[in-house]
Order: sequence, then structure tokens, then C-alpha cells
Amino acid sequence: MSDQPAGDAPGRYGDAPVTTLAGPPAYRAPDPVRQALLDVRHEVAKAVVGQEATVTGMLIALLSRGHVLLEGVPGVAKTLLVRALSAALSLDTKRVQFTPDLMPGDVTGSLVYDAANSDFSFREGPVFTNVLLADEINRTPPKTQASLLEAMEERQVSVDGVSRPLPVPFIVAATQNPVEYEGTYPLPEAQLDRFLLKLTMPLPDRAAEIEVIRRHATGFDPRDLAAAGIRPVAGADELERARRAVADVAVAPEVMGYIVDLVRATRSAPSFQLGVSPRGATALMNAARAWAWLSGRDFVTPDDVKALALPCLRHRVALRPEALMDGVQADDVLGSILTSVPVPR
Repeated sequence: MSDQPAGDAPGRYGDAPVTTLAGPPAYRAPDPVRQALLDVRHEVAKAVVGQEATVTGMLIALLSRGHVLLEGVPGVAKTLLVRALSAALSLDTKRVQFTPDLMPGDVTGSLVYDAANSDFSFREGPVFTNVLLADEINRTPPKTQASLLEAMEERQVSVDGVSRPLPVPFIVAATQNPVEYEGTYPLPEAQLDRFLLKLTMPLPDRAAEIEVIRRHATGFDPRDLAAAGIRPVAGADELERARRAVADVAVAPEVMGYIVDLVRATRSAPSFQLGVSPRGATALMNAARAWAWLSGRDFVTPDDVKALALPCLRHRVALRPEALMDGVQADDVLGSILTSVPVPR
């Protein structure tokens, strides 16, 4: 299943149209900060073709102070998308290529002996940035994967008993190949649960793939984003104001109950041996608030919850071995739950 809502029924909480993550709201936002965030998608599209839902998911993660796991086969522009988004938001970005021999200190930083002062000094690792591109994170062993746990949860790095805060904003945008590929190490549940969203990047359709080839034929260079015409349309200040606005988006008690009912249903689903934790319920609420704000509303509807349910929950569940043998996918079970849990009216 793709990162689309389970249903597109008309909204029951006001007159705002229900939209999908792939389609921008069909209006010019009167709020200049909101419009600047919406314009980011147009800038990213100058470099990346046909991944509108993924770009929107990245924006939702930034607005929700969360992290994103991008999964897709090699060659679908996972790395390019993160770089283009950072350029459109004028955010500092550092890339770490995760390999089997990468050590935790190569990510977080380490103490280095300074011969001039006869003392040790801390040398910051690439995690000290706004957007950390953790490329192919599942190609490094669990020991190095775990080096990001504190950074993702506490927004700090502790070395030699000293905690050092990370820049604001800070987000981990990790890419990974599908787990069945050779040479991969599945991420542990504790780390998966720290990602707000898991976004799957599908292969482009025929029209999008033709456009990709056409751009390359006319001189497009994915290593030169400036030549692609990407310009910064928002920055850290606009992002912080947007985050404060998202925090004011109202969530009715009925919608909170709907989120909890969805999460609790995953814990009793016969195909799951591990359901969604309370952290997952909170993540779904926060992501729905961000999507509601981007859509021009100051309240969350059940359709907002449906739109974010799959990317928010798919990585927080574990299928039973017999379900895996039958070819069942987590998205299939979650889709069934979305159709069976009553929607508040």
C-alpha cells in the first residue's frame, strides 16, 4: 500500500476539503509562513519527480519535531530528495554513509588528544547539524545504529559524561534498502519506534520516469542543486513559527479516542505479535496536527488521522512468523484495521 489515506470520504468536521499527502491543498494560504512551507514542495520538485507524498511526509516530520525513515530500492532519489528539501529550507545538512565498518564515534564525535595542550578535546561528529542524512542506515551493524538513539530522543550527544546539545532544528532522515536485500541489518524495535514516519518510496510511473530521463537528457545534474534552480523559500525561523502554530492545532476528545482505538486494535490483531505503543499514538496525533495545519485548518479530523496512519504505524508493529510465511504485509493489516474501527461523527 502507498502512503495515501485509507479513505477520501468528505470531512465531517467543517467544510475544509479532504486532501491526500500527494496533493497540495488547492488554495493559496493566507498565512505567509504556511505558504512558505507549501512552496518547499514546488522547489523540491525541480530536482525530484513524482514523490510528492514523500516530500509532504518530510515536512510533517519537521513540523512535528520527528524523524523519518525512507525505504525504497536503490535509484528512486531518496538521497536527492533529502538534499533538495534541505536546500529549499536553507538548513545545514551532513551525510553519513553507513557501512559495515562505521564506528559510533564516526557519527556522534569523539575525544581527540591535543598534543599542544596535552589534553583531550571533543571533535564533533556529523550528527551536529540540522538534517542528518543517514544513508543506507541498515548497512551498518546494530552497535553503530544505536549511536543515534540518544540524539533522536534527547536531541543531545553524551561523551565522557558530558552532554552536548544538538542544533535546532534537528532531524534524522535515514534511508534504507528493503530488508530482504543482501548485506542489511534490520533496525531494532527501539530505534524504529523513534522514527515518526516510515515513508516508502515506490518506483515512478511511466510518465514520471520519462520526465526523469528527459531532465537528464537536457543536462540535469543531481549533484548540482543550484543549477536545478532550487532556491530557499523558508528557513529555521519560519520553521520554528510553524511548529508553534502546529502546537496550537486542536484535537477533539472524539478524535483522541479514535487514535487510541486504532492503536489498541493493533495490539489485538491476530497477525501482529507486537502492536503499537503509546508513543506511537502520540506520534500519530502530532503528525495529524501538522497535516491539518498544512491543509489550512486549526483542528484535526479523523481523515487527517487516516492519512497518516500507515506511515506513522507501519514500522511500530511486528508480524507473526506465520503471517510472514503467508505473505501478509503490515500495511494490509493496518488497512483492515482502518476499515473496521468506527470513525467518530
